[in-house]
Amino acid sequence: MKITTTLAVAVGLAALAACNKSPQENAAENITDTANNQAENITDTANNTAENITETAENKADAVKNAAENKAEAVKNAADNSADKNAH
Repeated sequence: MKITTTLAVAVGLAALAACNKSPQENAAENITDTANNQAENITDTANNTAENITETAENKADAVKNAAENKAEAVKNAADNSADKNAH
Protein backbone atom coordinates (compact mmCIF):
# COMPACT_ATOMS: atom_id res chain seq x y z
CA MET A 1 0.00 0.00 0.00
CA LYS A 2 2.82 2.38 0.87
CA ILE A 3 4.51 1.69 -2.49
CA THR A 4 1.30 2.44 -4.38
CA THR A 5 0.83 5.69 -2.49
CA THR A 6 4.45 6.67 -3.08
CA LEU A 7 4.12 5.93 -6.80
CA ALA A 8 0.90 7.92 -7.01
CA VAL A 9 2.53 10.89 -5.32
CA ALA A 10 5.56 10.63 -7.63
CA VAL A 11 3.36 10.55 -10.72
CA GLY A 12 1.39 13.52 -9.42
CA LEU A 13 4.55 15.51 -8.75
CA ALA A 14 5.90 14.68 -12.21
CA ALA A 15 2.65 15.89 -13.74
CA LEU A 16 2.80 19.10 -11.73
CA ALA A 17 6.41 19.65 -12.75
CA ALA A 18 5.41 19.28 -16.39
CA CYS A 19 2.58 21.74 -15.91
CA ASN A 20 4.91 24.30 -14.37
CA LYS A 21 6.82 24.65 -17.63
CA SER A 22 6.21 27.81 -19.54
CA PRO A 23 4.60 27.62 -22.98
CA GLN A 24 7.97 28.58 -24.45
CA GLU A 25 9.67 25.68 -22.64
CA ASN A 26 7.02 23.27 -23.88
CA ALA A 27 7.38 24.61 -27.43
CA ALA A 28 11.17 24.29 -27.25
CA GLU A 29 10.87 20.74 -25.98
CA ASN A 30 8.46 19.87 -28.79
CA ILE A 31 10.81 21.35 -31.37
CA THR A 32 13.71 19.35 -29.95
CA ASP A 33 11.68 16.14 -29.88
CA THR A 34 10.52 16.68 -33.46
CA ALA A 35 14.06 17.37 -34.66
CA ASN A 36 15.36 14.26 -32.90
CA ASN A 37 12.63 12.14 -34.47
CA GLN A 38 13.36 13.54 -37.93
CA ALA A 39 17.08 12.90 -37.48
CA GLU A 40 16.39 9.35 -36.41
CA ASN A 41 14.12 8.80 -39.42
CA ILE A 42 16.78 10.16 -41.78
CA THR A 43 19.40 7.90 -40.24
CA ASP A 44 17.12 4.86 -40.50
CA THR A 45 16.32 5.69 -44.13
CA ALA A 46 20.00 6.09 -44.96
CA ASN A 47 20.85 2.78 -43.30
CA ASN A 48 18.05 1.00 -45.15
CA THR A 49 19.10 2.54 -48.45
CA ALA A 50 22.71 1.48 -47.90
CA GLU A 51 21.62 -2.06 -47.05
CA ASN A 52 19.44 -2.22 -50.18
CA ILE A 53 22.28 -0.97 -52.39
CA THR A 54 24.66 -3.53 -50.90
CA GLU A 55 22.19 -6.37 -51.34
CA THR A 56 21.46 -5.35 -54.93
CA ALA A 57 25.17 -5.21 -55.73
CA GLU A 58 25.74 -8.62 -54.15
CA ASN A 59 22.83 -10.09 -56.11
CA LYS A 60 24.17 -8.66 -59.38
CA ALA A 61 27.66 -9.97 -58.61
CA ASP A 62 26.22 -13.42 -57.89
CA ALA A 63 24.27 -13.33 -61.15
CA VAL A 64 27.41 -12.43 -63.14
CA LYS A 65 29.39 -15.16 -61.38
CA ASN A 66 26.66 -17.75 -62.04
CA ALA A 67 26.41 -16.75 -65.70
CA ALA A 68 30.18 -17.04 -66.10
CA GLU A 69 30.22 -20.45 -64.43
CA ASN A 70 27.38 -21.63 -66.67
CA LYS A 71 29.20 -20.44 -69.80
CA ALA A 72 32.44 -22.09 -68.66
CA GLU A 73 30.59 -25.34 -68.01
CA ALA A 74 28.93 -25.16 -71.43
CA VAL A 75 32.32 -24.66 -73.12
CA LYS A 76 33.79 -27.55 -71.14
CA ASN A 77 30.85 -29.81 -72.06
CA ALA A 78 31.13 -28.85 -75.73
CA ALA A 79 34.84 -29.65 -75.66
CA ASP A 80 34.17 -33.00 -73.96
CA ASN A 81 31.47 -33.84 -76.50
CA SER A 82 33.76 -32.91 -79.38
CA ALA A 83 36.56 -35.02 -77.96
CA ASP A 84 34.19 -37.97 -77.52
CA LYS A 85 33.00 -37.69 -81.13
CA ASN A 86 36.55 -37.51 -82.46
CA ALA A 87 37.58 -40.54 -80.36
CA HIS A 88 35.00 -42.78 -82.05
